[in-house]
Amino acid sequence: MLTFIAQSVLVIGALVVLAPPLGIYLHDTFEGRPTFATRILGPLERLIYRLCRIDPAHETDWGTYAFSLIAFNVVGVVLLYLLARLQGVLPLNPAHVAGQPALLAFNTAVSFVTNTNWQAYAGETGASQLTQMVGLTWQNFVSAACGLAVAIALIRSITRSRSRVIGNVWADVTRGVVYVLLPLSVIYSLVFVSQGVVQTFGADATVTTLEGATQTIARGPVASQEAIKMIGANGGGFFNANSAHPFENPTPVTNLLQIVLMLLIPAGLTLAFGRYAGNSRQGWAIFSAMLLLFVLSLSGMYAAEQTGNPLLTRAGADQTASATQAGGNMEGKEVRFGSAGSALFGTATTSASCGAVNAMHDSMTPLGGGLALLNILLGEVIFGGVGVGLAGMLIFALLAVFIAGLMVGRTPEYAGKKIESREIQLAMLAILVVSGVILLGSGIAAITPAALAARLNDGPHGLTELLYAFASAGGNNGSAFAGLNATGPFFTIGTSLAMLAGRFLFIIPVLGIAGSLAQKQSVPASSGTFPTDSGMFVGLLVGTVLIVGALTFFPALALGPIVEHFIMIAGGVL
Repeated sequence: MLTFIAQSVLVIGALVVLAPPLGIYLHDTFEGRPTFATRILGPLERLIYRLCRIDPAHETDWGTYAFSLIAFNVVGVVLLYLLARLQGVLPLNPAHVAGQPALLAFNTAVSFVTNTNWQAYAGETGASQLTQMVGLTWQNFVSAACGLAVAIALIRSITRSRSRVIGNVWADVTRGVVYVLLPLSVIYSLVFVSQGVVQTFGADATVTTLEGATQTIARGPVASQEAIKMIGANGGGFFNANSAHPFENPTPVTNLLQIVLMLLIPAGLTLAFGRYAGNSRQGWAIFSAMLLLFVLSLSGMYAAEQTGNPLLTRAGADQTASATQAGGNMEGKEVRFGSAGSALFGTATTSASCGAVNAMHDSMTPLGGGLALLNILLGEVIFGGVGVGLAGMLIFALLAVFIAGLMVGRTPEYAGKKIESREIQLAMLAILVVSGVILLGSGIAAITPAALAARLNDGPHGLTELLYAFASAGGNNGSAFAGLNATGPFFTIGTSLAMLAGRFLFIIPVLGIAGSLAQKQSVPASSGTFPTDSGMFVGLLVGTVLIVGALTFFPALALGPIVEHFIMIAGGVL
């Protein structure tokens, strides 16, 4: 317990301390104001503008902004697909990895372009070093920068008045890469190398084990990919075991650092929003709502994992529902991290839309795995992905003030903008499209023989495996229940479609809201304005997320992890 509390306090404390200065830096960076990094990285930014013929001062309306963003990502899918297909004949392939089959290459390209990093292949054997560095790592940067651009565009729209433009997508993406993601990745790549994370262009190592057998150990440029994997909330691992692999996550220090990094930019964006709004309390209100949901989920997951399975108690102990498994549930976990480090990492990665794992979620207790699933189903707004997490929470904030307005009979307002039918319709579209993708995909999987055959387990746990797969894809998380064999055509195609819909059919309504709000006149707060920087608003926002998000999926959760929990405590075996 003390270890869990100490690690949690360190992570939360780091976010509280680092988020405000990062928020200021993000605001100044995307507004084109000089920062300490401008003198060093400004020439690189200007070089990109010259080469790509970008005028950063030329802003566009939301439709052009959205079209440009999607077109850029379509090109990214095509290029990454070709790289994955041709990697077998390209250089920087010391392990002689063959080109990926067509469906797998398409799934890989869609996965990394949508910031999902769902991997239907083993990292160390399915992608060459060239593909890892030039293709996957590049997309880790630009997909995160695209998410940043969407959030900044939405923030601008809320704080601008009577404007038909919301920004320049090319300048926003460039600044996100050059001033935010690149310097952080360089710094933390070096930190990871100092902690023992592997970084080499050498071929796989062949060693002789203590038993005299020969073993091949995969290695490569891991630290550089690990840094952007966490900072950009991407999650795709160089190795199949992801952050449970000692070459990716060797020490408790790197474990805690990775947790902080995957939450850092989403947390900083909340304070950037407060700075844009000219009221830091607005940003702290959003931050507080995210943090409260995070703490609730973390506490529940740790309690479930520490209690463990009553069927696996100490020898001679009375095997009742009140018995505690010795040492907690350690199945599928690294002893280096234990229940505390695994629960903290699991909560963070499913809250932050990252998808990296240091323990197998399939091996968690029903409630532990169920909470990881719920974090994704809530829309991944508990900090969420880089940019899209804040965008999702702001969507819920609009719904919260709409509900408050209905209660008091006034036109709802948020940050000085009146919220009307168009904004609410688009907000509900953004929420429902992701929910529909998850439930529709899971429902089809539950009646498709090929999908049912891919499960490791029958019954409620098998249903959770199917639901988690489409939640992870549709929510652009990328983590998986390890019991599901998702390499067949059904899941390869199904998750690809879910990732595309979950990313872009969410972004388009968000940018539509941005365009609508930017054109509105800002109005001063009056005595009848519901304060959106108060504790009452934080409670209403959390309630809205739980009611809209959780109740949408309650029937599916009831048939999966909840019923599995009751079977477990009753002494049943699935």
